[in-house]
Amino acid sequence: MTLSMAAIGSALGFIFAMTLVYFRTWPSYWLIPLRYLIVAYVEVFRRIPFLVLAFLVFFATKALGLNISLFFVACATVVLMATAFIAEIIRAGFESIRPNQWESAEVLNFGRARTIFYVIWPQTLPIVVPSAFSYFVMFIKETSLTSQIGAFELMTAGKYFNNIGITPILSFGTCLALYFLLSYPLTLLGHYVERRLKGRFNRPTGEEAG
Repeated sequence: MTLSMAAIGSALGFIFAMTLVYFRTWPSYWLIPLRYLIVAYVEVFRRIPFLVLAFLVFFATKALGLNISLFFVACATVVLMATAFIAEIIRAGFESIRPNQWESAEVLNFGRARTIFYVIWPQTLPIVVPSAFSYFVMFIKETSLTSQIGAFELMTAGKYFNNIGITPILSFGTCLALYFLLSYPLTLLGHYVERRLKGRFNRPTGEEAG
């Protein structure tokens, strides 16, 4: 359940983050109000503690009369948080690309979507992927806070076993070990993907190799 919350929330957050950055970096005067709203969203949600946001989402769903499970409340919290953090990572990656890359694509009559996904995005991957994996690992750990709203995940199970008489050291020590087993392989995978991407996009040309 813990891994599912983090995976679903981060995957949807990544999709929404790409959408936000797509419009935020669009140089159109008509979209200035939308860009301000996107900037406000990113700045606000990057500064709200995860637990506070979880309570806000929980009580907002109750106030609206929505009968959804606590699992989806937890996923929605991760989505809101992940969208803000990953959007900032992708924006920084886009801004690291030299302007002549955009200009060259425009000269070749590439549309905006084609420019981003075929020219800009591949060059930003070595920048985006390491940070994205770091935040994914962070969201796995942050899901422990959703136990405060009653969502069933790893920490909730630890509390349950502690309440039925198993010692806290064994109950929460097991939680610690399981969080490590979930997080550390993802960290190693992030390092591996980062090395592969750097090797792919930093290969010397024939002239440089000579």
